[in-house]
Amino acid sequence: MSELQPEWVEQVRDVLETLNQGVIITDACHHIVFANSGFQEMVGWKTENYMGKSAMDFFPAEDVKRLLDQVAVGQSKGQNRYEFYLPTASGERLPVVITAKELEDPDGHIFAIVTFTDIAEQKNAEMDLRRANLLLEARERAIEEDLLLAAGVQQSLAPKSLAWVNASVETYYQAARTIGGDYGLVSPGDDYLTLLVCDVSGHGIGSALVANRIYTETISHIEAGSTLTPMLQHLNRFVIQNLGTFVMYFTMAAARLSRDGRSLEFSAAGHPPAMILRRGQSTQFLDSASTILGCFNDAVSHDSAVTIPVEAGDRIMLYTDGFTENFDARGEMLGVEGLAEIAQEACNLPLALMKQRILDRVAAWRNGPAADDMSLILVEIV
Repeated sequence: MSELQPEWVEQVRDVLETLNQGVIITDACHHIVFANSGFQEMVGWKTENYMGKSAMDFFPAEDVKRLLDQVAVGQSKGQNRYEFYLPTASGERLPVVITAKELEDPDGHIFAIVTFTDIAEQKNAEMDLRRANLLLEARERAIEEDLLLAAGVQQSLAPKSLAWVNASVETYYQAARTIGGDYGLVSPGDDYLTLLVCDVSGHGIGSALVANRIYTETISHIEAGSTLTPMLQHLNRFVIQNLGTFVMYFTMAAARLSRDGRSLEFSAAGHPPAMILRRGQSTQFLDSASTILGCFNDAVSHDSAVTIPVEAGDRIMLYTDGFTENFDARGEMLGVEGLAEIAQEACNLPLALMKQRILDRVAAWRNGPAADDMSLILVEIV
């Protein structure tokens, strides 16, 4: 036994040597009178380097003050456990959790048993996690910036309200997320006004990319003067042949209003019925004659388009299911009939106010924020 060690240390030596932690015993002057092998392995010093010396001698003066301040704060809070570090023989700082407990021996001398738990692996893991989080945050910011740019581009493609030869048009588009899989299109020509809404399955980036690709293909066919049925047939084949591996389908409703405002050609595939609204009359529904697109080669039949007579004062509404598939607090869906009732009640208002009334009434029905993309085209024949 060292002369520095009180006799009672021998009684606990074996127990202290079995611990996985480093343990030292200091006297009232902070001099080390015992250190177990775990402590020696932690610091890498030989016994003679620290035995009998003050534990504070191994820390820089500024760190001694920090350590003593931390101990004082802990004591004021009734805590004897805190994080610090152990200086090692190699000059490194080993992060540890320090636990200190004072005791009085049979002779009335005060000692402290100080335990050091190595938390280097934990600290390294925390540092790795912080670095990973910083990288993730940077990546998230970059994605958000890209999404905002994409949203701006997609919003620029949304149809705008306009006045044509014999019609006024009001439009609305809102993605459920930053970007979405809906798009609408209003294309005035010399002989007819083309109206179209499309809904790609799913939400988010994938749907938006597919929707934008279909949008580009649709524009090229409208500019080439393609009629509605051949256009839908081509878009169906195009998606199956070029985008089929993404397992996405889409629905579409397309209409063409003649220049004289007396006839409306209509064709739709798997889409909620379009509506013709007349004051004081029941809503006329225009149903899809074809099934969903992007899945079946024969989804669009050759006689899928119909021509409907229309007249001044008639209003035409194309929309995506983001308007109908809304649920109230009781879990009841608005549905096509519910939307038709809202639209019919609003059709005596000016067209812009009618659009706003529909948006307000749908939002009032819905319990919570919109869960799906929403596209709307309203046309009044004048």
